[in-house]
Amino acid sequence: MTRAAATRVSLLVRLRDSQDSAAWSQFTDIYGPLVFSFGRRYGMQEADAADLVQEVMGQVARSIAKFEYNPQLGKFRSWLYKIAKRAAGRQYSKRQRQPQGTGDTAIVDTLDQIPDASVDGEKIWKRQYRTQLLTWAAEQIHDQFQPHTWQAFWRTAVEGQSPQAVAEQLSLNVGSVYVAKNRVMKRLAAKVREIDDTL
Repeated sequence: MTRAAATRVSLLVRLRDSQDSAAWSQFTDIYGPLVFSFGRRYGMQEADAADLVQEVMGQVARSIAKFEYNPQLGKFRSWLYKIAKRAAGRQYSKRQRQPQGTGDTAIVDTLDQIPDASVDGEKIWKRQYRTQLLTWAAEQIHDQFQPHTWQAFWRTAVEGQSPQAVAEQLSLNVGSVYVAKNRVMKRLAAKVREIDDTL
């Protein structure tokens, strides 16, 4: 098993200990925003999406002891997607029994259009997961670089500015911009691989 794979499995194993606050903190930092954006994407108000996060995290806490990590059977994020989707359905059913004053039925239509084995829903989930994982990893490594190195990376890789323009803005030569971008990209990729190497 690779070091990165061991780290990923280690996090899942550590989640089995409800007292391991560092593991749960890392887990919620990565997956909480993913579940929240899932709820918002399917029409939930902010408070309902926040409730969805709590429900999903609670379900994970109750179910993680039974979860067996086996990459051949599927990815952890697919298991989490199924939990989130079922929780969203339960939340919708509950609201139907206690109607809200908004009259908004968009979430029903959206959830009804996503079958249990939804390819589109899983594609959206995967894309949101990648975005969230990259955001989390960037936050984790940001302070490891000098400001001009980070800016050279951010402006070229994220904002899409040309290396020539960034070099001029930061008073660097173009080669330094490429080196800075490459250094940050390598560290970012390594941080992401600690959690998931499928990006």
